[in-house]
Amino acid sequence: MKNYQTGQIRNLGVVAHGGAGKTSLVEAMLFNTGILSRLGRVEDGTTTSDYHPEEVAKQITIHTSLVPCEWNGIKINLLDTPGFSDFISEVKGALRVSDTAMFVLSAVDGVEVQHEVVWEMTDEYNLPRIVFINKMDRENANFEKVLDDLKSKFKANFVPVQIPIGSFDTFTGVVDIINGTAYEGTGKGNETSIPDELADDVAQYREQLIEAAAEGDDDLTMKYLEGEELSPEEIKDGLKKSIVQRKVVPILAGSATKNIGTAQLMDFVAGFLPAPEANESKGNMSALVFKTIADPYVGKMNFLRVYSGDFKSDSTVLNNTKEKTERIGNVLFVRGKNTVTTDSVPTGDLAVVVKLQDTGTGDTLCDKDKPVTLEGIEFPTPTLTVAIAPKSKNDEDKLGDAISKLLEEDPSMKVEKNSETKQTLLIGMGELHINTMIEKLKRKFGVDVVTADPKVPYRETIRSKVEVEGKHKKQSGGRGQYGHVWIRFEPIPEEDFVFEEDIFGGSVPRQYFPAVEKGLREALLEGVLAGYPTTGIKATLYDGSYHTVDSSELAFKIAASLAFKKGALLAKPALLEPIMNVEVVVPENFMGDIIGDFNTKRGRVLGTDQIGRLTKINATVPLSEMYRYAIDLKSMTQGRGSFTMEFSSYEEVPARQAEEIIKRIKAEAEAEK
Repeated sequence: MKNYQTGQIRNLGVVAHGGAGKTSLVEAMLFNTGILSRLGRVEDGTTTSDYHPEEVAKQITIHTSLVPCEWNGIKINLLDTPGFSDFISEVKGALRVSDTAMFVLSAVDGVEVQHEVVWEMTDEYNLPRIVFINKMDRENANFEKVLDDLKSKFKANFVPVQIPIGSFDTFTGVVDIINGTAYEGTGKGNETSIPDELADDVAQYREQLIEAAAEGDDDLTMKYLEGEELSPEEIKDGLKKSIVQRKVVPILAGSATKNIGTAQLMDFVAGFLPAPEANESKGNMSALVFKTIADPYVGKMNFLRVYSGDFKSDSTVLNNTKEKTERIGNVLFVRGKNTVTTDSVPTGDLAVVVKLQDTGTGDTLCDKDKPVTLEGIEFPTPTLTVAIAPKSKNDEDKLGDAISKLLEEDPSMKVEKNSETKQTLLIGMGELHINTMIEKLKRKFGVDVVTADPKVPYRETIRSKVEVEGKHKKQSGGRGQYGHVWIRFEPIPEEDFVFEEDIFGGSVPRQYFPAVEKGLREALLEGVLAGYPTTGIKATLYDGSYHTVDSSELAFKIAASLAFKKGALLAKPALLEPIMNVEVVVPENFMGDIIGDFNTKRGRVLGTDQIGRLTKINATVPLSEMYRYAIDLKSMTQGRGSFTMEFSSYEEVPARQAEEIIKRIKAEAEAEK
């Protein structure tokens, strides 16, 4: 791959709902350039962009692949992104460094959920958009229906610049509205006359196209409004400007697997889509890392886009995000899994650097003497949790290192160690995401793990005031052990634990007060109902006795522990559960389903807010009901909803549920013996 100037580069984020044919389209585009001698197939695991073992096995895109190709003197960097919501962070990273988003839709299925989700992302990034309606060769393919679907779902000016000739078994080619030519056959096809039955459609779409082009430039707008005819060059220039200004969304059509309409799509990408903005300060290098792969053979691979200057191999740069210097060795241009070294990467281009020490996704690399920080990437918060444990001692030794490498690779994954439940928690975007991470642990790093449901970190408390005695007395020849306390226990919900002493007359010497407190704190760690930590308790040492010879710190510590166990049982113990503040954002038509579901989960809806076309629902819900909520929400909203949650407070578990939990915990404890 040769180096191209900034104006000769097109960075295209290829996005779709799973199954729309996005990866097949990328494959056809590569084939048209002559890079491939035959078209790979997703079903056979032979495509250039879906090359990871987990992608081949599942026949879906899981990782964003960088697949450059060269067409009409232009380098087109295709970023083939996943079409499933579990891997949305890969899409976010790709769109952050794209200059245009290309939406691929099935001519049979039209607009699907992931199209809607990603459309909003392109609004956030202010990206120009084009649409390719794929699968025109399939039964029930309907170009007009998909066009109507787009117009009803999104507020945008959709204008066909390429329409199909026929559909399903009569689909033979496409009409280029801009140039007024038709092409039949695969690849570039053969130029032919426009079919008579399409003449009216072509005329109508051409008028829409000219109007859209005129909107891109004030002079052209005036000329158009005054009834003057725009020249072909004016139409092309105006259309380019309208695309950049997001005043028009061009529509193209074809079939990736039949390779019809794809060459014309490439002509359009090369001729009409924007190049990266050329930064005038060429000497000041800045680049953003948008993806990281932990390769067990090559090492860490950081994918980056150069935003200014030239990124050079064998140089030293500053990671301004982490305030660390990095030594740059080899710099690679990649195409799927294939790589070629380069000495430098120009402004606007995409490349890969290997074996950087401290650099991760979202970091800015720049010249040491001209530090800058580029806008990073805000990744979604993972919401589905499973507990993982190493399968063997060998797996245990390797797990920590493997997880740290996975976290470098996937910023939408989290791993937490719960100190209360002693579980390692893997938190991901959904079942498919978590299963993929577990498979990757085994395949890439040789670490086998078993999964389990996360344990809820329950707590225990007391609900009434009691005064109890704790006495530890032991005599077995020689010096004995003697500790004796009277302690008052009472609820104090706003605190975890408060210890006070109210001793008169020295019935318990002052030197034993710390031992009493320590004995209580240790006893609190294992409550009397189900062994959970006890909280919300005030203990006052108010009386007791001691022996001048046999008393010791240990004896008073044990006496205090005995007092707690007795007192907690008498003070109406209760089980507490963590309650979460939950925010759910969904299209308004799903609000009733969400609220109804919260009612079945013992949740309390606090209120709702309108955010544009979406509704935000605020509620408090027990954590025990929320571990699999990511799956429930996806099912209720067909993937259109999102949620976040954070800890709110501990509240008492209703008696019936508490009884079941205590019974289950005791049975599990017996089984482990």
